[in-house]
Amino acid sequence: MTPKEERPRGLGRGLSALIGDEAAPTRGETPKATRTLPVAFLKPGKFQPRKNFADDALNDLAASVKEKGVLTPILVRPLGADSYEIVAGERRWRAAQMAKLHDVPVVVRELADAEALEIAIIENVQRADLNVIEEAMAYQELIDQFGRTQEQVAQDVGKSRPHVANTIRLLRLPESVKALIREGKLTAGHARTLLSAPDPEAAAWDILSGKMTVRQAEQRTPKKAKPGGKPARDPNITDLETSISNQLGLKVQITHKGDKGGDVRISYATLEQLDEITRRLSRR
Repeated sequence: MTPKEERPRGLGRGLSALIGDEAAPTRGETPKATRTLPVAFLKPGKFQPRKNFADDALNDLAASVKEKGVLTPILVRPLGADSYEIVAGERRWRAAQMAKLHDVPVVVRELADAEALEIAIIENVQRADLNVIEEAMAYQELIDQFGRTQEQVAQDVGKSRPHVANTIRLLRLPESVKALIREGKLTAGHARTLLSAPDPEAAAWDILSGKMTVRQAEQRTPKKAKPGGKPARDPNITDLETSISNQLGLKVQITHKGDKGGDVRISYATLEQLDEITRRLSRR
């Protein structure tokens, strides 16, 4: 599949769009679409967006796998005789190796490179397994390698276009700062604030050393003015508005006032919509 060929459909719905409900395992049962393969037949995917696997979490998963087995099948694509590339589920495969399992459940699909990358991104993003830099690099790879636009990437992975755009912007940070984010020393919130800092590297170390809080860093960040003198809105606030609006199906407006907090305004047109908002809030 080349960048100009037809884009795969249904990926934004997640891994179940390809595996199907019948492959979702229940304890004590083997899904109909699942087969078993020797662990040795599988190899890591070349499009795996996740670069770091935490040892503690992997050890915990291996202990669970040793006791209960691999409950969720690993999605693979065939490479040749007795050779399969992992598209989704590399942690489960690694844990199975650590638990010394001989076979693992898999779902085999013929997938093009672009599909394999998108599915790998979807699985990791939906499980919150990627740090924000890995997520940004994965989005950028979809654009660079497969000719996607930011709008297409957003549609495919089930995110808003501002979220994709703002995440990709984080790749502009200095390498030293991106390394701190990968190591978990800085959060996604830190990263977005540092992006607008005059000296992101110095600000990052000030935050780590306790000399400056994220809120203080936000206050020190100069706001670019729009033509006419009004400061530009924080793109993260705009992204959050879009995300909440998409979830509710209603117009949402957020007014952020820094240390003074802010307001969230939800507009509705009918009493039925108001009832729906009330119902959702009461479930929290």
